[in-house]
Amino acid sequence: MQSPRHETGPPDLTTPEGFGAFYEDHIDAVLGFVTRRVADPHLAADLTADIFLAAMGSAGTYRGHRGAPVAWLFGIARNILSGHARGRARESGALARLSGRRLLDDEDVAALEERIDAQRAFRDLAERHAALSEPLRAALDLVVLDQLTPAEAAQALGVTQATVRVRLHRARRALRASGPVSESQLEVAR
Repeated sequence: MQSPRHETGPPDLTTPEGFGAFYEDHIDAVLGFVTRRVADPHLAADLTADIFLAAMGSAGTYRGHRGAPVAWLFGIARNILSGHARGRARESGALARLSGRRLLDDEDVAALEERIDAQRAFRDLAERHAALSEPLRAALDLVVLDQLTPAEAAQALGVTQATVRVRLHRARRALRASGPVSESQLEVAR
């Protein structure tokens, strides 16, 4: 193991040669610092690389009068390792929260699928409803949604009861022609 050169000024990380020399001088010390705290060799290599990248990015903050470059690197290393530990803690917490949830059984899945299918059918019917002309939609809404009788709907629309019945018939026919509609959906409109 080669003994590190003791630098008195800020490390020159602005050139490939300066960074290469700085890296060679301190890699063993930083790797030792990391491997004393991390058991996984791949993680140790990744964290060591992150430390030197961070050092390269903050080379302008090194002040020679405050201590040796290795101490400055160890400060960066502590920050990188702390950030990694916080990330792992968040990940573990998320996994713990997820594992605390109950899994869906076949009944739950079937119920959800049924609900999704019903919502899909509703969205489809709503699109077809929106495609109806306004007079057909108004008659249908008053009878189906507002549960008025055709006579009451005629009064609300200011038309005859026969006109409402014709509009309801045309609305049902248009809904059937544009796709499947259940009999219960159509019966409400009768």
